[in-house]
Amino acid sequence: MEIALRAVRDSDVPVFHRQMTDPEAVRMAAFGPEECTGPEAFAAYWRRLRAGCAVSRTVLADGTVAGNAVVYGEAGEREVSYWIDRAYWGRGVATAALRALLAEVPERPLYARAAADNTGSLRVLAKCGFRETARARGYANARGREIEEVVLVLGGAGGRPESAAS
Repeated sequence: MEIALRAVRDSDVPVFHRQMTDPEAVRMAAFGPEECTGPEAFAAYWRRLRAGCAVSRTVLADGTVAGNAVVYGEAGEREVSYWIDRAYWGRGVATAALRALLAEVPERPLYARAAADNTGSLRVLAKCGFRETARARGYANARGREIEEVVLVLGGAGGRPESAAS
């Protein structure tokens, strides 16, 4: 399967909406855009996200929209986030997409967060060189309760690059 990234198009947003409102995927991710379940609110959320992101990309699997990957936040505190359609889970799509995004964005450090029980996402982040730096508790809107989350970093103190090919 060929995995590629491209700039987000307006026509991708309804596909993202379907992917990011899949109940099983939302429960697994635990965190997400809680106020954006309706198509109009979701489109407005993506307009704001695209305007404020360092990088926002559509993930393509053999030319089909399989999800999205973004880098957002203030310089020195930027975070990565990705969402892959459940149909592609366990097939290496998230790992390949995140590696491509990291190659496109050389800035370090980069941070990530994942629910502590989201073993798939934690595995993807570890394969891409992210290392756990802390654990925190946060309210997970998708689960309706506070849960443990893992905070990870790529690139050490002072922004030293680490290999993303672990």
